[in-house]
Amino acid sequence: MPDATPPGTVPALPEKPKRSKTPWIVGIAVVAVLAIVGGVVAVVNAGNSGSADAADTTVAVKIGTTEQSAPYWPILKSEAAKEGIDIQVVGFRDYTQANPALANGQLDLNLFQHLQFLANYNVESGQNLVPIASTYVVPLSLYSKKFTSLEKLPAGAKVAIPNDPTNQARALLVLQKAGLLKLKNGGSTLSTPADIDAAASKVTVLPVDAAQTAPALDSADAAVINNTFVGPAGIDPKSALFQDDPRSSAAEPYINAFVARAKDKDNATFLKIADLYHSKAVQDAVLADSKNTAVIVQKPQADLIAILRSLETSIKAAK
Repeated sequence: MPDATPPGTVPALPEKPKRSKTPWIVGIAVVAVLAIVGGVVAVVNAGNSGSADAADTTVAVKIGTTEQSAPYWPILKSEAAKEGIDIQVVGFRDYTQANPALANGQLDLNLFQHLQFLANYNVESGQNLVPIASTYVVPLSLYSKKFTSLEKLPAGAKVAIPNDPTNQARALLVLQKAGLLKLKNGGSTLSTPADIDAAASKVTVLPVDAAQTAPALDSADAAVINNTFVGPAGIDPKSALFQDDPRSSAAEPYINAFVARAKDKDNATFLKIADLYHSKAVQDAVLADSKNTAVIVQKPQADLIAILRSLETSIKAAK
C-alpha cells in the first residue's frame, strides 16, 4: 500500500532580471513565480500540519468483504475519512475469493472470516495471512421453514449445511450439540460428514455452498446458516431452532477478524481502522445489523495469532 504522497520540492527563485524596456511584463512574471512558490509552500505546510483534511495526507485502503452491504460500512468509512483514510470496500460474492486477492496484493485488508477459516486457507495455500484485530463472534444457527422446534424434526430429516471445510465442521458440531447427530470420537473443528455416526444420528446432512443454505430452506427440512446470509434472506435470528454459544471458549476459533499480509500486521493505518471499528457508532450499527446476536470481541493481536497458529498446527497434523 502506498504511503502518503511526500511533499514537493520548492523551486528556486529565478535570477534577478536585467533592466527591461517592458518592466510591467517582468512584474507579472515575478508575481506569477511568487504565487507558484507560495502555493508549493502552502502544500508543504499543509502536509506537515498533520491535518487529516489535507489531500496529500489521504491514504487509500482497499478492504475485501462478503458483507459489503452491511450498514456499518458507511459509518466506518466516515470515521476513517476524518483521520485521512479513504476506505474502499471491495465486495465478493463468496468466501473463496477475498483471501487470494489479499495474498496477491489486490487488497490491503479483508474482513469476512473467522480464525478457523483463515487457518485452513493458510495451510491449504501455503500463505501466511494474519489477523491484526478481532471484531466479533456470531452464533451459527439452525433454521427451518417447515418445523418450529427441534423435537418436531422427523427422523431422517435433511439438513443443509455449508460445504466449506471450516463452516461445515462447525455446523456438524452445532447439530451434535442439538442432539440431532453424533460424530465419531466426539468431533472437532475439522470434522466432515464422513465422521457422522449414521446409526446414532436422527438427521442426514446436505452440504451446499454457504450462500445457498438460506435458499435451501425451501427444499430441505432445515439448514444451518451463517449469520452473513441470515439478514439478507429476511430470516429473523430469533426464529432459530438452535445455535451454538458465541461466548464460550469453544467459540474462539470462530472469532472474526481484520486480516492482513504478515508484513503489514503492525501497519499503523490498518490498526487505526481496526480501532475505529470498535468506536461506539460502528459497534451500534454492527449489533443492530446482527439483531443483537453478535458478541463484540477485543482480543490482543498476539492472542489472535497464537490461536491461529494452534489451529494451523491441528490442521497440518490431521493431514
